Amino acid sequence: MATVVPQSELTRRAIDWIAEKCGPEAGAKARACLIEDAAMRFNLGPLEVEFIERFFANETKGETRP
Repeated sequence: MATVVPQSELTRRAIDWIAEKCGPEAGAKARACLIEDAAMRFNLGPLEVEFIERFFANETKGETRP
């Protein structure tokens, strides 16, 4: 039987996976490739991908998580 994982959990796992793979010193192009890979790997929709892009853009600007 397949296990159903909430979409928010998949988004969290994708963010963790991207952060693990690239680190803070990665360039925007490398991060964009990883985001694209994560979208396929974690079956993310366009809204989740947009959220992850904004998340990492804010993180590179020095903003911290709430």
